[in-house]
Parts: sequence; structure tokens; C-alpha cells
Amino acid sequence: MHTAFTINWWALLLRGIAAIIFGVLAFVWPGLTLLTLVFLFGAYAIIDGIFALVAGFRSPRGARRWWWLALVGVVSVLAGLFAFVMPGVTGYTLLMLIAAWAIVSGIFEIVAAIEMRKEITGEWMLVLGGVASVVFGVLMMINPVAGALAVAWIIGVYAIVFGALLVGAAFRLRGWENSHAGATAHPA
Repeated sequence: MHTAFTINWWALLLRGIAAIIFGVLAFVWPGLTLLTLVFLFGAYAIIDGIFALVAGFRSPRGARRWWWLALVGVVSVLAGLFAFVMPGVTGYTLLMLIAAWAIVSGIFEIVAAIEMRKEITGEWMLVLGGVASVVFGVLMMINPVAGALAVAWIIGVYAIVFGALLVGAAFRLRGWENSHAGATAHPA
């Protein structure tokens, strides 16, 4: 598992940066219409999914659990495509789509972090990112009638926190890869 993540730490970094940009845009445009929010979410989900797919398929042969990255990528791309193909969906349906996507993605992030725990330390950032996703999804399901402004802010906060945690995890994995690359290149 660590091989798939450490080799593709940059994909995790790009996913984090995309999430932060998405979150900032949600704050910069607080009066987003529902249609704009649908398209903004769709673009983010597709970008996130593409980076997850790239990381999954670039994993070395025999890497354990690479499939979960590909699955997260497929779910994200499908959620993004749905947002673009069905832009007239109701606010409730959009909220449920976003909530379900966040819960599924969060569960996979937590599972990956638990697997990583057996091999490296510092996986807590990925766990917190997954927990943030699940909590966000549950909150969206509990209160689907919140106003568009409140929803945009909730999404913005979630995306910035999740993105920052992914960026932190990416740099942690990069450092782990660098420290172990030297150790394996020069065996004692």
C-alpha cells in the first residue's frame, strides 16, 4: 500500500490543491446559484477522480490495494459527470449526491489509512481527511434544506480542510519515500 501512495504522492498533492482551490472559490463567490454550484462541484469531482485514477493505475504491479484508488476515481468522475449531464437536478438531489460522494470517498480514505498504518507512521492526516469527508456527508444528509449560501460555505470549509490534510499527507509521504529511497539504494 505504501508503494502506491509514496510513488504517487504528487497525485495526492494535486488532489489537495484542487480541493483547496474549490473551497476558496466557494467563499469568493458566496452568492453562487445552484446551477453554478453544480458545475463547480462537477469540475472538482472530475479532477479529483482523474488524479485518483492516475495514482491507482500508476501503482506498481503487485501493489496491495491499488484498486481502492481506482474505485475512488471512478466514483468521483461519475459524480462529476452526473452533475454536468443533469444540471437541472433539484437542490435536494444535489445535496444528497454530494453527501453520498463525500461519505463513500471518506470511507475509502479511512480504509487506506488503516492499511498504511501497518507500514508507516503519520497516516493520521489521511484518516482525518476521511473522517472530515464522512462528517461532511452526514451533516449534508441531516440538513438538506440549508440555504445555498450556507451550503457553499460548508462545502468551502470542507474542501479547504480536506485539501490541506491531503497536501500535508502528500508531503509526509514524499518525505517517507525520500528517506526510504536512500536506505534501499545504499543497503547497509
